[in-house]
This record gives sequence, C-alpha cells and structure tokens, in this order.
Amino acid sequence: MRFALAFLSLCVALSAGAQEKTAKKKAGGYPPTIEGTKSETYRKVGETELKVWIFEPVQKSGKPLPAIVFFFGGGWVGGSPTQFEPQSRNLAGRGMVAIVADYRVKTRQDAKPADCVSDAKACVRWVRANASRLGIDPERIAVGGGSAGGHLAASTATVPGLDDAKDDKSVSCLPNALVLFNPGTVMAPFPGLDLKGFGAGLDKAKFGCEPTEISPLHHVKKGTPPTIIFHGKADTTVPYSTVEKFAEVMKTAGNRCELIGYEGQPHGFFNKAKYAETLAATDAFLVSLGYLPAKK
Repeated sequence: MRFALAFLSLCVALSAGAQEKTAKKKAGGYPPTIEGTKSETYRKVGETELKVWIFEPVQKSGKPLPAIVFFFGGGWVGGSPTQFEPQSRNLAGRGMVAIVADYRVKTRQDAKPADCVSDAKACVRWVRANASRLGIDPERIAVGGGSAGGHLAASTATVPGLDDAKDDKSVSCLPNALVLFNPGTVMAPFPGLDLKGFGAGLDKAKFGCEPTEISPLHHVKKGTPPTIIFHGKADTTVPYSTVEKFAEVMKTAGNRCELIGYEGQPHGFFNKAKYAETLAATDAFLVSLGYLPAKK
C-alpha cells in the first residue's frame, strides 16, 4: 500500500495563509522584525539569507544556558518565524535562550521538504557551533516546532541524511530534547500503521528525496532524544494514529516519549484554545530535564 500524509496541500490551507497574514500584521511583512531580539544569519543559499531571531533571558547567571530552537509550520510551503514568538518570550523569561528560525519554503524559494530538512539540520549545527559565543550550553539544546516545523524538529533528531555537502558534520545536529506540536512523523508506509487510505501518496518528486528518507518514524533508534508531543485527537491533517505509532516505537527503543492528546482538537490547536496548557506542559517537561528551575 502506498500512502503518505496529505501534508503538502492540507497544511497550506490550515497554516500557511494564516501565519503569513499574522507576520504581515505584526511585523510589516517578510522577513519579520521581532522586537527585543537580535537576528543573525545561520546559512546563505544563493541570495537567500536564512536567519534566526534570538530571545535572551533578562537575568543571566554567567553560566552557559539551555536553549530551544523553534521551526514554524506551514506545510513546507509558507509560514512565519513569528509562530513561536509567544512561547519563546515565555521560555526566555524563565531562563532559557529561545530561538525562532527561518528556513526555505515552496512559496519563497521554490524549496522542497528535503531542502527544509537540510536547513533545519544546518540551523541546529550553527547554534551548537556558536554556543560559546551565544552563552548556550551545547549539551542542552532542545528543538521544537509545529506541523511541518514539528517534522523538521523530529528530522534533526532522526533523519541521517539530507545534509548539504558544505555542512561541517563534525558538529552534531542532534538535539538534546524535542518539543513537538502536531508534528508530521510518518511520510511512508510503516508496519502496523494503517491510515485507511488517508493521504495522497506523496513521492520522491514532491519530497525531493525518497519518502522513507524524510520520515522520522523510520529512523527512530535507541538514543533518540527525550520527546514530548502535543496532538489534537480530531486532527484531520496529521492523523493522531501517526504520533501514537511514533511514541510506541520510541518507547520500544528505550527512549522517553510523552504523548499528550487533546480530545476534539484539530490541527494547529496549540496556539489557540490550548496555548496555556501546552506551554505549561512544555515548561514542566523542560524542568524535568533540568533545563528550567522548578516554579515556586
């Protein structure tokens, strides 16, 4: 049976358009200007400069701090780095360095999902390579994202290829933790997972690589970083069954994976009805890893 998520078309309607409008409203267009941050270029591809926006804690201990890097959603077609601005400001206020990252997408650079994964891996490498300068502990870098951005975050921890030939592979792109919001984790058939015909069968031409190459579930192994996943049980864009299988395979491999499902919630719920709940659970997860102090 051939199947994959109908990610490329459905996420566009549900995520990309709304996020582009938000970026224009809040920041005057693309690329955004995010107040209170400093921006740096982590990768240049042709004339495209891919940037990160860094939220620094107001109070610093003088010691290297944990960090989290967020990738926005939008079906690999569009979207804005501002999507995780609220979470980033909150976590920076709690004592982490929080970073929102840009990456190439279909509407702006005619990118394919394989290009998006390549950018995400390069971004994590850049953060780790510059950790000392940025005041970051290179062994406490979490990576998060929503929808397609959740797929990219999961890919930095699982997908073994899709690096650029110029990447310095001596610097690891492997995050130390994952925080995933309705992520795409399955891009190809997998034993024991029946989507009952859901999906349009995305192929190599659309992904820019073989579907299994870009499918995080297919590359889970022992040592995959501790993970928390937030997912709506009424999600019709990324079926809940896919993250259930991902969590099952993670645990079977001996990895920590917490899946929090939300009854009746659709795709992209985490910045709407359940923002406060998912933020609190993210905070608690990071506290459990020693990245944040316990709340008093």
